Amino acid sequence: MLGFNQLSLRRGRLLLFEDVTFQLHAGNRLGLVGANGSGKSSLFAMVLGQLEPDEGVLSINPADRLSHVAQESPSGPGSALDYVVDGDRELRSVQAAITKTEQAGHAQGIDLLYEQLDRLDGFTADARAARLLHGLGFAEDSHRTPVQEFSGGWRMRLNLARALMCPSEILLLDEPTNHLDLPAILWLERWLKQYEGILMVASHDRDFLDGVCNHVAHIENHQIRLYTGNYSQFEERRSEQLAQQQALFKRQQKEISHIQSYVDRFRYKASKARQAQSRLKMLERMTRIAPAHVDSPFRFHFMQPDRQPQHLVKLEQAVAGYAEPVLSHVDMLISAGDRIGLLGVNGAGKSTLVKALCDGSTLLSGERTLSRETKIGYFAQHQLDLLEPDQSPYDHLRAIARDARESELRKFLGSFGFSGERIFDPVAPFSGGEKARLVLALMIRQKPNLLLLDEPTNHLDLEMRQALSRALVDYSGALVVISHDRHLLRSVCDELWIIKDGTVGRFEYSLDEYPAWLREQQVRGSAATAERAESTRAEPVSRKAQRQREAQQRLLLKPLRDRVRTIEKQLENQRRKLLEIEQLMTDVTLYSDPERKEEMNSLTQQRTELKATLETLEWSWLEASEALEQASAED
Repeated sequence: MLGFNQLSLRRGRLLLFEDVTFQLHAGNRLGLVGANGSGKSSLFAMVLGQLEPDEGVLSINPADRLSHVAQESPSGPGSALDYVVDGDRELRSVQAAITKTEQAGHAQGIDLLYEQLDRLDGFTADARAARLLHGLGFAEDSHRTPVQEFSGGWRMRLNLARALMCPSEILLLDEPTNHLDLPAILWLERWLKQYEGILMVASHDRDFLDGVCNHVAHIENHQIRLYTGNYSQFEERRSEQLAQQQALFKRQQKEISHIQSYVDRFRYKASKARQAQSRLKMLERMTRIAPAHVDSPFRFHFMQPDRQPQHLVKLEQAVAGYAEPVLSHVDMLISAGDRIGLLGVNGAGKSTLVKALCDGSTLLSGERTLSRETKIGYFAQHQLDLLEPDQSPYDHLRAIARDARESELRKFLGSFGFSGERIFDPVAPFSGGEKARLVLALMIRQKPNLLLLDEPTNHLDLEMRQALSRALVDYSGALVVISHDRHLLRSVCDELWIIKDGTVGRFEYSLDEYPAWLREQQVRGSAATAERAESTRAEPVSRKAQRQREAQQRLLLKPLRDRVRTIEKQLENQRRKLLEIEQLMTDVTLYSDPERKEEMNSLTQQRTELKATLETLEWSWLEASEALEQASAED
């Protein structure tokens, strides 16, 4: 049992929530939602014992074991499989005791130790860990690979596998889908549905919350309100509450009327039929869920492109990749009105294809034809690092809209959540979500007629994701989207393409059929692997040749791996400094003593600068990790 009794929590003088009372029991799977900064991570830290409540009592059964995902990137020479099994600390303790007893030649007590090992399912531990690794996307031949040789994204998957391996009655997952592709997310959903303890999960992925949770806790206005059901049911309940506020309800009706009028005008006009159908789809969803978001601070739309050519970009017999080909024989034509979602596992080549479409930077051979009037809007995570840290959102926008009035630019930035004097603040200390919103705003202002979006919802909260989905549905140009956010794909895409085994082709099924298709592919892949193993059993690979190949691979990957390790050390150092600053800021006299005002301002400034540095390092780490991951996949 996990009990919250009249709990209140503050960080310094900032109140996160107060007078929180509810209980969770075995079988409760709670989704924690709320705006960024509302206190989700702090609530997790309190359950973990890292923060003490300012008021009230947090009750946890002393016998309940608690598991969570470590945020630090793991390293070391041990294998991936061993690292995951290490998550079961009690099992490892018993195994160590058995080894010590056997080495000492003592027979006394060994039977009891083996009985204890059997009770802990110790004889199946490696097999269970292997199933976790497989579910999270690790190839079978990588299970014995040293942890230090994995890229950053895969190491975070190892942390997740280790947390799932740990026997627990309470499981805490903070944004568990961040480093996962869609196949791994679908597997994780199935695993969590079978979890028998108390699950608390914070996520911005509404489909994931829908598939996993049977309760939702919403943090808003310093309160936490508990709802029964999944995320969609929470939205319905909340929309009913908000619909009672007449002004907000009228605002929603006006928006529905606007969309309906467009559908009525153009649904039977051939040139506008696709856009009308997209708006109709949005209208069907909006009448059910929109009231839950009518108070969102984000409300924007894509500006009408100046021109819309019929054919935008074409790839013919394209081979795309980096040092080696990743995709071959690609024939793809993007025309006006196309709305394409790309599916495929991490490393399959989705980003490689989008870059080939965008500027041909990954094109190794073949033809790329771009219409003279095509204007591309490209969004990818690395573009957040291209923002000028000492410039403000207003400065960035003014650079591309020189003739616009200040009032117009203020209104435009306000629709993306930048208001007041905030628009004149340097972007250096902005969060990842704020930078992503700014990059989207700058892209939209340039009126593209083709959008290429590579994981546009990363670091965006649920409200901004909803606003982006609505804006994309209303967008009149063509778009190609990579996303593990199924709600976004389902809302904005008319067709799906699959990237698999170096090929690109249309996916002939719906997004809801994708999980079953994946399982079928896995069954076929397992059968093919077994067949290959049988056929090559009589022709073993030379051990010497194998060692030479592995040595050559390590040599090629060493610079990339060293880069990742260097950034990880810098991250560890900066996190330690930030923790020291935040501990100093918990001193209540810092806020009440006027003589310490200068000290408080200095600490606040240091914390802001450290957070900005951490943000930059984290993006650098992700880029370096993805480069290492891509190079490893190509090898």
